[in-house]
Amino acid sequence: MAILQQKPVTPSGRFYLKNKQELSTKRPEKSLTSGFHRKKGRNTYGRITSRRRGGGHKRLYRQIDFRRNRLDDIAEIIAIEYDPNRTANLALLQYEDGEKSYILAPETIEVGVKIVSSDSMVDFNVGNAIPLKFIPLGTKVHCVEMLPGAGAKICRSAGSAARLISVDGPDASLKMPSGEIRIVNSNCRATIGSVGNSNHQKATIGKAGRNRWKGRRPRVRGVAMNPVDHPMGGGEGRTSGGGHPMSPWGQLSKGFPTRKKSKPSNSMIITRRNGRRVK
Repeated sequence: MAILQQKPVTPSGRFYLKNKQELSTKRPEKSLTSGFHRKKGRNTYGRITSRRRGGGHKRLYRQIDFRRNRLDDIAEIIAIEYDPNRTANLALLQYEDGEKSYILAPETIEVGVKIVSSDSMVDFNVGNAIPLKFIPLGTKVHCVEMLPGAGAKICRSAGSAARLISVDGPDASLKMPSGEIRIVNSNCRATIGSVGNSNHQKATIGKAGRNRWKGRRPRVRGVAMNPVDHPMGGGEGRTSGGGHPMSPWGQLSKGFPTRKKSKPSNSMIITRRNGRRVK
């Protein structure tokens, strides 16, 4: 994989950096794809909760096996595919009985490699999913469960990985990509290695139209609105109204803590991402 700058044929092409990847050219596995209703930023009541979403290209949803619950069954990687619904690429697995499934493609994984998921000690190869208590300290892992058997929840975006720093009985400590140190049950399974497509963040959008292909609509600054539409709107000349930056509903947008102090998972955090230890 490499970041390429193509010869610009339009003015916007001067700033376009493309993430060149060696992916399979086959169509997605039909039995593992389905159409899905794109919510366009709306919740179950039809109210907009995420603004500036809508339009974009049609997508097929790929059903990904985050549980990896076919234990001790060897699977071979037969293709590395693109997924429009996430930043990571997908690896298509085929088991010995012919069943197929998708997983997130780890870094350095190749077609033809055989991997396995198990609840016991197996080889420490990239792509194998085993409980944290069997993984050597200092190993990079991704697709980590938060509850045993509940499926991967942590480190699923392109290039991300957590580092196992300690295992003490039923508790395992992980250092997240943000720097946060968190406790996870040591029986939770994790996949060895980091998520592939690490060059994703180096690519650039290049032009406004590409954002529209992704379903991202334009963003209007609050100071450019009228006072009836935004707390920072209105005023003579370029003025922000003399207040701090805030959302249209008055919530401060820079440095204001939004995490609830009563959140149940707070007790599982040892060190915040800012380096402060939790009391």
